[in-house]
Amino acid sequence: MMNWPIELEIAWRYTSARKKAGKNKETGSKDEFLSFISSVSMIGIALGVAALIVVLSVMNGFQKEVRDRMLSVLSHVEIHAPTGLGDWQPLLNKVQENKEVVGVAPMIMSQALVSRGDVMRGVAIRGIDPALEGRVSDIPKHFIQGQVTELKPGEFGLALGAELAMILGVQLGDRITIMVPEGDINPAGMTPRMRAFKLVGIVDSGHYEFDSTLAIVHWKDAAALLRLDGPSGLRLKLADMQVAAKVADQLAAQLPGLWVKDWTRQNKNWFAAVQTEKRMMFIILTLIIAVAAFNLVSTLVMTVTDKRGDIAILRTMGASAGLIQRIFFAQGFMIGALGTIGGVVLGLLISFNIDVIVPVIEAIFRVQFLPRDIYFISSLPSDVRASDVITVGLMAFGLSLLATLYPSWRAARVQPASALRYE
Repeated sequence: MMNWPIELEIAWRYTSARKKAGKNKETGSKDEFLSFISSVSMIGIALGVAALIVVLSVMNGFQKEVRDRMLSVLSHVEIHAPTGLGDWQPLLNKVQENKEVVGVAPMIMSQALVSRGDVMRGVAIRGIDPALEGRVSDIPKHFIQGQVTELKPGEFGLALGAELAMILGVQLGDRITIMVPEGDINPAGMTPRMRAFKLVGIVDSGHYEFDSTLAIVHWKDAAALLRLDGPSGLRLKLADMQVAAKVADQLAAQLPGLWVKDWTRQNKNWFAAVQTEKRMMFIILTLIIAVAAFNLVSTLVMTVTDKRGDIAILRTMGASAGLIQRIFFAQGFMIGALGTIGGVVLGLLISFNIDVIVPVIEAIFRVQFLPRDIYFISSLPSDVRASDVITVGLMAFGLSLLATLYPSWRAARVQPASALRYE
């Protein structure tokens, strides 16, 4: 402790005191107890900080993972025409003039029913151009059986999501009937329009919602089934997906009569819910840190009460009230700093190794934290952000310093005469 300011040296002695064999066992026991409750306060702050960092990192990872998986199937911006585009090449050329657009592809979207034997499921039919789809999504990369190039116009080939294919119990080469809401009128009334398609591919995007509802065909086959003259819209990929809302607004102003939407608006409720959950978890876990930090108040008050004699002796030796106040402020500073640093280190260790820790816990207790049929993903991701770590650390340290104000002020007001009266 040489060359330390006297405040820090005394504060460190009060914080790290240990029972010593010898003259005064009662004093040693008291010092040991005060050191113990100081350690408890420190551990409480560390656990609160670690918990908050881990939860925020997992929620960030969850949001990023789901967003990336969504955008591997969805596009950054979509342009829809209520009655179809007809001659869509001029529109494609016009859209490509926007400097943010790096890829454009035609599409057709519709709801339908697929049936195989006695099994029937509602699906989202997506008509794509196999040659251009890779420019706007990762669907061609997600084919685990077959290839996107096997979707040829006029051959009525079909690719299904992996979950949907399993539900229907189909394999490559099987015939699947697709029925669309648009029907044909005949003397018997309205009959649904249907067509047999051949299964030529299976897609696994890793996103349960899409894999259980997605049916992909060539857009020309979809147009023939739906009796459309051309694609119903265009899908766009941007250089920066974060400017999708801005680009969508620009295109909407340039293309009157067309419906333009971006990926943030397509899943607005989901992203809003995640942000709300993140804020609420931050508030709840901050309260845990606050409880641990303000436990520091009782720790320091007990220390002040126990050290009244020491304080009185220091005052009679010429120590100022400010020096006494700084001693106990430094003690709270040390506990808060060590607890915060320990919590940050522990939180980062867990966050960076969550992909190893969670499977071990699942294997030991035979549980699954994220069932695929309930959540979008089945593994627990983590995305550590420096801004979150810094915010949590500063917040915890600030609460610790706030908790030291009253005890240090109370220590400075101890009167030597009254404190030594019963010594």
